[in-house]
Amino acid sequence: MKQRLLLKDLKKNRTKWFMILPAAVVVILMCYIPMSGIVLAFKEFNYHDGIFGSPWAGFKNFLFFFKSGKAWSVTRNTILYNIAFLTVNTILQVSVAIVLSEINRKRFKKVTQSVMFLPYFISWVVVGAFIYNLFNYEFGAINTFLKQVGAGTVDVYSNPKAWIPILILVSLFKNIGYGTVMYLASVINIDPQLYEAADVDGATIWQKIRHITLPGIRPTMIILILLSIGTIMKGDFQMFWQVTGNNPMTLGVTDVIDTYVTRSLMYMQEFGMTSAAGLYQSVFSFILILLANYAVKKVEPDYTLF
Repeated sequence: MKQRLLLKDLKKNRTKWFMILPAAVVVILMCYIPMSGIVLAFKEFNYHDGIFGSPWAGFKNFLFFFKSGKAWSVTRNTILYNIAFLTVNTILQVSVAIVLSEINRKRFKKVTQSVMFLPYFISWVVVGAFIYNLFNYEFGAINTFLKQVGAGTVDVYSNPKAWIPILILVSLFKNIGYGTVMYLASVINIDPQLYEAADVDGATIWQKIRHITLPGIRPTMIILILLSIGTIMKGDFQMFWQVTGNNPMTLGVTDVIDTYVTRSLMYMQEFGMTSAAGLYQSVFSFILILLANYAVKKVEPDYTLF
């Protein structure tokens, strides 16, 4: 019965199925087929036998990762940075979206959105070069200015704690435009009659934001936060690698799971351990999103992902 319904749907909506086919093929090729490489996490890999011919190692690769002395620090850094990014970005993206929605000058809004959205398309290599030329000890723009005014120079690249606010600001610079557009679209879709009724009742702008705008964009906020929680164990490799320059002086603060895995592959060729770390990331992220989705389902069942 189900097969006949599927065939009937395929025949009736064949144009839609053909449209979705390329995306489905890409997802299968790029996401599902590579999952077979998970077996490396349980193998003692060697080039002669290959991935599937190498001897089984059980959970030795996981033990090696957790006994390396880096598992806790890189996990902590990854989670805390992502929580900071999620919190700061969400608050400012929502705030900017609400401010833009209250501005009546369409041309100004379009220019502002374009300027804010532009950094999203800038390569992390370019951003890393910008940060380097800004904070370089010898010829960086900040230290050059400090020398000219007679103040002391600042050596950011040997001060690990200085990179915490820098990375948060860099993430905000790169993503605020994209998130703002998402929330602004949600604000625009709110029924204008609600604001008109509020004006008739004499509501202030803050009351309208609190009782109409924020509840109206709450479904979008919850969905985007849930999607972000699913990647909370995934460090933005390009950002950390390009912006900090793989500086050994700051690794205690800036090293995340992704950069640690990359260095392990480059210098130690530990394929099994790096695969175990990647699987550890994925399983942890899966558990987190299940828990977050379950919590949302208890409070607002209509806003869950599944």
